[in-house]
Amino acid sequence: MSVSRCPVVPVLSVDPTAPVPETLAYSFTLPARLTSPGLARAASREMLRAHGLTDLLDLALQAVSELVTVACWFTESTDVYLSLRYRASALRVVAYDSHPRHTHPRLATACDTRRRAALRFLSCVCRACDGTWGFGEAREPGGGTRMWATLPSAGARTYGRPLPR
Repeated sequence: MSVSRCPVVPVLSVDPTAPVPETLAYSFTLPARLTSPGLARAASREMLRAHGLTDLLDLALQAVSELVTVACWFTESTDVYLSLRYRASALRVVAYDSHPRHTHPRLATACDTRRRAALRFLSCVCRACDGTWGFGEAREPGGGTRMWATLPSAGARTYGRPLPR
């Protein structure tokens, strides 16, 4: 009897079906650099197209750009984290940076005000499509700040259209 120290290689199945919206679930780490918002937009564009979510493209790319830009401005580490998930007919874009929550109330208020001002355009985009956005303390190990935007598909269909007279 011989014993092998090498693990058995699993047989991977190849699923020939195309990605569908409900399977969109991607997360990646980006360097905290000026080029990262553009890289995040390019990657997100391909992910959304592959999953048939082109109706969310304009909204999503704006949210990705805003969230990654602000994460890069605020982070104290060399990278930021981005997540895209599609569930319940809405796209959820989440960005994490390493900037911790201030313990002093005045510093916390000043920092929140600065972050809210940096995300002002995202606020307008979310309001225009009946979406939501926000930020708060990250619950993950390592702490930092979590920022998000939830973009409903129904709102995306009317986003950018002129208002009826």
